[in-house]
Amino acid sequence: MKTAVVVLAAGQGVRMKSDLPKVLHDCCGRPLLGHVLEAAAVLRPDALVVVVGHGAAEVRAAFPDRGITWVEQTERRGTGHALAQTAPALRSFRGRLFVLCGDAPLVRGETLEALAAASAGRVAT
Repeated sequence: MKTAVVVLAAGQGVRMKSDLPKVLHDCCGRPLLGHVLEAAAVLRPDALVVVVGHGAAEVRAAFPDRGITWVEQTERRGTGHALAQTAPALRSFRGRLFVLCGDAPLVRGETLEALAAASAGRVAT
């Protein structure tokens, strides 16, 4: 089954009191988003879409040449709105979709594999 992964990485991280985009903050020697992308890679997705907003150019520059389709959320209107911005990029996609948060570095590839296995052959709407 084809797999797409959307990573929501548009947050500003106001509570972090930093000009650095939230997903670029360091966690164990790597940006938060780097951990999430590594976990997502275990799924070998057919499509990888990252939604960026605050500091979009910085985030893109930190992760070049990864086969990422970048989508920009120009208005900060919440998580659902961020996900909706991916509709044009995924318009023709048919398969299972994983939506991950770019600021959640503790998500493990093994966990995503287990979720993929457990959901095989099932439909969720």
